Amino acid sequence: MVTEVFRVAGMSCGYCENSVREQVAQMPEVDTVEVSAATGSLTVSSSAPLDASAVVAAVSRAGYQAALA
Repeated sequence: MVTEVFRVAGMSCGYCENSVREQVAQMPEVDTVEVSAATGSLTVSSSAPLDASAVVAAVSRAGYQAALA
């Protein structure tokens, strides 16, 4: 299992968390997604290789900016 942690800028509420979670969870290789607006973190786990740039793009589609922590 591969787990990557990202920092997400701009999240401030549960709606923000849900928006990010929904976009990242759509990625076929993603198994689990944990998002926290309180800490500004996104943890993504996958049993397949994970493309960090694709995760960043998914977060961007949700309206936020992400980078590997």
